[in-house]
Amino acid sequence: MTSSFGSFGIIAELHKNFHKKIMISRTKTDEVLENLKSNPYFNKYAKKIAELQQINPDLLSERIEKQEKKVQKKKEKQEQECSNYQAKAKNKVIQPSHTKEARLSDIMNMDMIQGKTKEEIEQIWTEYHKQKDYICAIMESQQYERIFDCGKKYPLFLLPLPRKQGYEFFLSQFQGNKVYMTSLLWYQTHKENAPECLTLTHYTEFKDSKGIVLMRGEFDLNFLNCREAQCLANELQLYYTGKSSERLKLLETFNNAPNDFKYNDLIGQLEKISFVT
Repeated sequence: MTSSFGSFGIIAELHKNFHKKIMISRTKTDEVLENLKSNPYFNKYAKKIAELQQINPDLLSERIEKQEKKVQKKKEKQEQECSNYQAKAKNKVIQPSHTKEARLSDIMNMDMIQGKTKEEIEQIWTEYHKQKDYICAIMESQQYERIFDCGKKYPLFLLPLPRKQGYEFFLSQFQGNKVYMTSLLWYQTHKENAPECLTLTHYTEFKDSKGIVLMRGEFDLNFLNCREAQCLANELQLYYTGKSSERLKLLETFNNAPNDFKYNDLIGQLEKISFVT
């Protein structure tokens, strides 16, 4: 008799816990359904959700829980990426006075191109960067000199990049034979500790002998794709070649009279440009 009583007590407790679980599950489901109503796609699937809630509420709860885990996992991943980027920013400080002049021999075997013609060097440079996570270009020596003479005069500038939800601005800075770019948002957060997301390095070994300068752009794949990096490089070139009085005026205003600078003027200029990437 005692044994039966004990079993009854366990069954009663299980029964109680079962109803408690169902009540919690229903309450949670109701809360989630209430939140779903704010979703623009809710009306499209409202009928199916209601039917599933009546026929198989456990399955609905299971699917909701699965979706919540998916959303939470995505949120955690985004937070981790943000944390990693912040850590990178704190540990990476650009020291202009200690910036080493980049040499072509640092990245490729010079025996590959010594004694080659201008056209052969251009072809080797382009082929060398195919299937690699870089952008590259070859520019005439005179063009390079115009850009970097202008860069000495106006070392800082903003460049807008089209994104899905508008434009994102990137701060560019000339240092030596390099141009560094970082997100304006990260610069506002970390100042001089902001990590660069794109670095354009110009190799001048053949500037006098062949009349060309080789450019290579290294970008952060977590922040930019190849097309976006190329877009920023093209914009920079258009502003610093000095061929447009409107763009030169924007460079001058940004560096010498920042209070008069207007972001919308940059967007207006970008909308006039047709990039070939």
